[in-house]
Amino acid sequence: MVALYSMINDSVHIKRRGLMLVLSSPSGAGKTSISRRLLELNPDLRLSISMTTRPQRPGETEGKDYFFVSDEEFKRHCDGGSFLEYARVFDHFYGTPRQPVEETLSQGNDILFDIDWQGTQSLSQSARGDLVTIFILPPSWQELERRLQSRAQDTKNIVQKRMAKARNEMSHWAEYDYVLINDDLDTTVHHVHSILTAERLKRSRQVDLDAFVKLLKP
Repeated sequence: MVALYSMINDSVHIKRRGLMLVLSSPSGAGKTSISRRLLELNPDLRLSISMTTRPQRPGETEGKDYFFVSDEEFKRHCDGGSFLEYARVFDHFYGTPRQPVEETLSQGNDILFDIDWQGTQSLSQSARGDLVTIFILPPSWQELERRLQSRAQDTKNIVQKRMAKARNEMSHWAEYDYVLINDDLDTTVHHVHSILTAERLKRSRQVDLDAFVKLLKP
């Protein structure tokens, strides 16, 4: 008989299906910093590694930050149905490989997505039951611009494009399960962690709970 639960430090742990946690925001609102902190706090949380056609930046690692591919290879993956979602952003394509996500969920682990509203909509169509979505807003328009300029990663022209795109991105906030204003990083990370904890405990995700309750009956 397959074990329905495990004992860890004298506590019962019911087997569950993993979830897909999406963080979206305009560039500069802080989702990357939040993601890093969240991964440090949650050893059972995996980061979804996207495939992209954009050039590799200094300091980025193949297979850790992205899988960097040519336009031709990306198209082959699209044609073969290898992506859960994909989108074009600033003249480059980004996609989420299907196989590693499905394997992670079936093992009872959670996976974190750093994607935009277009990718979130695509995931909602293919995997809504596994999805938890959070949109991160900046505390002000001026602060968003300041953060983008202070990063010194992009040219002035790219910063202007990101600011223009931010207006459209923020118009989709109401499509998300949760919306947080990132005024203080520690507070926002705490709120995201609380959401993750609550969603993990949902009855629908504890796949062996019904069988476990039946075992409790005399």
